[in-house]
Amino acid sequence: MMGLAIMIFVGLFAFGDQAFGWHDHSSRIQVALFLSFVLGIICGYRTKG
Repeated sequence: MMGLAIMIFVGLFAFGDQAFGWHDHSSRIQVALFLSFVLGIICGYRTKG
């Protein structure tokens, strides 16, 4: 499951603007994707442990 999450994240992070037509010149969408992924990892480890 973690591998699938990483592949989706990389796909959205790298090609999200082309796939969904995002026009983000200040990279705010990429920062939001990165933060949500990192916070998801942290929450996942906290609930697992």
